[in-house]
Amino acid sequence: MSKAEIFENERATGYNRFVETWIPGYNYFLDGLPGLFGQVNQKDLLVVGCGTGNEIERFLQAPERWIVTGVDPSPEMIKQAREKLQEYDNVTLIEGFVSDIDRKYNAATLLLVLHFLDDNGSKLDLLKDIADRLVPGAPFVMLDITGSKNQLRQNLEVLRLLLPAGLEQDQIDNRLNRIENELFPVSEERIAELCTAAGFEPPLRFFQSSIYMGWIMKKNSAAF
Repeated sequence: MSKAEIFENERATGYNRFVETWIPGYNYFLDGLPGLFGQVNQKDLLVVGCGTGNEIERFLQAPERWIVTGVDPSPEMIKQAREKLQEYDNVTLIEGFVSDIDRKYNAATLLLVLHFLDDNGSKLDLLKDIADRLVPGAPFVMLDITGSKNQLRQNLEVLRLLLPAGLEQDQIDNRLNRIENELFPVSEERIAELCTAAGFEPPLRFFQSSIYMGWIMKKNSAAF
């Protein structure tokens, strides 16, 4: 079981507002998710780190009927997701970890989670846990804070320029400092190494907005 960042209290309550403020193109990215899985015949999705259910909502609004399982270790996040999604009978929400799940899926997402885990085996363990719960050839989409130290530093300055008006300078400085010095982002090359070691084909980057990169990949067909 990997250590995870657990969002509680005001961090959970303000999550939606936070991500929309700090991630340029966040809603654009979410809106495109169902289309990225258009070739999946059996619409059975695992959403890892589902939070308040933002990406789950997109799949519930898609023309096809998806069966969705969301998992998150934060009781408050799962509570909010349950309140938001209670009318849907095709959603299962689990307060816990991927390692608690004992079945396989035909697609999966991992958005804004990996940078909370140190690259001491924790990142790889989570990716392996996800791969182990996917059928061979299943697509997997990931979004994360990414970059080498130098690249991250430069892209943080780009992010500063893209932030909406009205934020206090101290708030901006504190957040950018936390990203650079308290989280655990790694380079894109390292992301590729981790994903292939976990049992995925090499990831393809299809999205970038300052420090945030998104990839799509498949569970290795030769993996068991």
